[in-house]
Amino acid sequence: MDRKEEASNSKRQRKNDSGEYRKRYEAYSRLQAAAVAFGEKLAIPEIVAVGGQSDGKSSLLEALLGFRFNVREVEMGTRRPLILQMLHDPLAPDPVCRFQDEHSDQYGPPLLSPSSISDTIKSRTQSILSHTGAAVSSKPIVIRAEYAHCPNLTIIDTPGFVLKPKKGEPENTPDQILSMVKSLAAPPHRILLFLQQSSVEWCSSLWLDSIRQIDPTFKRTFIVVSKFDNRLKEFSDRSEVDRYLSAAGYLGDNTRPFFVALPKDRTLVSNDEFRNQISQVDAEVIRCLRDNVKGGFDEEKYMPFIGFSRLKDYLESQLQKRYKEAAPATLSLLEQRCSEVSAELAKMDSRIQATSDVAHLRKSAMLHTACICNHVGALIDGAADPAPEQWGKTTDEERLESCLGGWPGVAVHIKPPNGTLRLYGGAAFERVIHEFRCAAYSIECPPVSREKVANILLAHAGRGGNRGVTEAAAEIARASARSWLSPLLDSACDRLAFVLLNLFELALKRSRRQNSDFEPKTGDMDGYVGFHAALRHSYNSFIKNLAKQCKQLIQHHLDSATSPYYQVCYENDLPRSSGISSIQWNHPSYGSLSLDLSDGGSASACRNEILRDQENIPPGKVGQETTPGKVIDGKDVLRECQITIPETPSPDQPCLVKKETGNCIEIGARKCHPRIVGKSQNGGNILFGEGNNNSRAGSAYSEICSSAAQHFSRIREVLVEKSVTSALNSGFLTPCRERLVLALGLDLFAVTDEKFMDMFVAPGAIDELENERQSLQKRQKILHSCLNEFKSVALKL
Repeated sequence: MDRKEEASNSKRQRKNDSGEYRKRYEAYSRLQAAAVAFGEKLAIPEIVAVGGQSDGKSSLLEALLGFRFNVREVEMGTRRPLILQMLHDPLAPDPVCRFQDEHSDQYGPPLLSPSSISDTIKSRTQSILSHTGAAVSSKPIVIRAEYAHCPNLTIIDTPGFVLKPKKGEPENTPDQILSMVKSLAAPPHRILLFLQQSSVEWCSSLWLDSIRQIDPTFKRTFIVVSKFDNRLKEFSDRSEVDRYLSAAGYLGDNTRPFFVALPKDRTLVSNDEFRNQISQVDAEVIRCLRDNVKGGFDEEKYMPFIGFSRLKDYLESQLQKRYKEAAPATLSLLEQRCSEVSAELAKMDSRIQATSDVAHLRKSAMLHTACICNHVGALIDGAADPAPEQWGKTTDEERLESCLGGWPGVAVHIKPPNGTLRLYGGAAFERVIHEFRCAAYSIECPPVSREKVANILLAHAGRGGNRGVTEAAAEIARASARSWLSPLLDSACDRLAFVLLNLFELALKRSRRQNSDFEPKTGDMDGYVGFHAALRHSYNSFIKNLAKQCKQLIQHHLDSATSPYYQVCYENDLPRSSGISSIQWNHPSYGSLSLDLSDGGSASACRNEILRDQENIPPGKVGQETTPGKVIDGKDVLRECQITIPETPSPDQPCLVKKETGNCIEIGARKCHPRIVGKSQNGGNILFGEGNNNSRAGSAYSEICSSAAQHFSRIREVLVEKSVTSALNSGFLTPCRERLVLALGLDLFAVTDEKFMDMFVAPGAIDELENERQSLQKRQKILHSCLNEFKSVALKL
């Protein structure tokens, strides 16, 4: 009687334990479904099946389920992970499978046909791979299977390891699969189920080292030797069998692999017949070890690890044990997540309410605007985030995207130092400044027609005095500087404005990535398209106004430098021998950019191109000055004693005070008028282009051209070195640092509430907040439901 009572109590206890385990398992299954749907990271005990392709993972899953659904036909383990939630339901004589929705925790309608299950796996796999364009995806497919002949077990089937990609797949597919499997198996709460074929020796295992990288001591790894029946015929005596079953020297003393064989017959059979075949294969393996091997094998030591049924029972017991151990920690984590979700939901309610609160919107918008302005200043001062390699631009890309092309009036291709590097912000600004200097110094005083020289020279001759040549040359240089340098200055302003306009998008990226405790969170402004458009428009208008003001400012500097009154200043400040030869290429104000960090040595190339074929290099002697582009032979140069003194100055003759027969003769206006249209003694016209006088070297024309080139280079040097560079820096960068916040604030916020709210009429933003709120409410409901279940389970532990 006592024995009957004891047996009855034991049976009742096992039944209670089974019922409690079922409740615990169902609670974890629901929690796992919620975690997959909402991206929650919860330490749920799970089994992850890993191994090489064709090592038998798919067959093992079918055996655990207790029915076949042609899983190998769709190669589900080679494209997406499959989370298979098996629920033992004694009231389900036929298997019922449901797929979880891709974007929620809800399960679809039941699928009863095995072909429909495989078709759904295949279509879902193809759908996400075609969307991502990849060969594999880490987004899992979740199936819930309820069946009277399956255990309470959750297992994750992973893509099989491969050495080479299939035809048509990317070359890096094997590396992608290995990386994804390691990521799935890395969490310490997951159990690894590693499968390897029995025909592979331990010393030749291809993937055992990969498992060791994840779990070096095999503390949470179960090793399964699949297709064990293929190895049985190689054993002849007990020592061989025991040595193989122990895996001595390869897995360690505390690791015992399981040895499993499954039916090879793939013909369509009923579910009951399939389970009978599994049992028959288990019995046949034991019979072969006992009868066909001399001495049999160590049954006491190795029998618990041979056969599929023992593996299934062991996995279920291990999962049950880990569920029980993890319940307190899971309960604590659920309480924490429920509190966090409730806080997020309250914050979302405040955000939705704030959409109609003018004061709150003004505050948030002001903080967001100030944050953007601060990031613009940081980018100007020098920053490495976001990555310049991705968001910066080379010089050629700046020219192309700004639609400005090359520098006006510059025939050579300007290659500034670091032109091939991708830069933005202050670095790109300084590079454009240096490029402008190179372009300015490459422009020479253009050739002047004889008619223009004659008009200026003869007009000055009628005014008296002996500075006709100097004044004519200066006037020509001033006109050339205004004509050629003015477009160059405008182009510099446009290029610099383009560099600064690009900073707005970069500032937005920085504000999203680098919100600190001292900076406002910009998430409140997400979705308000009208406000972002107004902010961008205000910023662009500010930069364009700066460009307009800078153009006016540097035009004023150009007018000053080309003024007749300014000539005295630069004649006194600059050496008399100035010109292109006096220009210092490594000037201190831009010497830092002379250090070229890019490949190709573009700094020297820039200087060589600019110094090549200069037209305004002053000759060593005044008597040897030449017309630009023309070389005069030495035989045409007249000595001082050979120069005749005409009564009327001609553009072909030097306007110098010369001596004749010991007397100093000054050519004045009184003797000019009677003979200004006369003929010379040789019968030629004293103007350009006629008579023998035209062949004389040292003519007024060549002297004016050379002197004009020197004046031009002095004007250019005054502009570049003393005026324009500092004006561009102070005209662009200083306002961006000091006045940007104020300017944008006045533009956006110094308006009535009605006009201000026009920027926030964004139904799309409100709808987005409402959708997010609904998602949070749903998550909160599910987590609270799981929490209540786990509390109930924990009370009975």
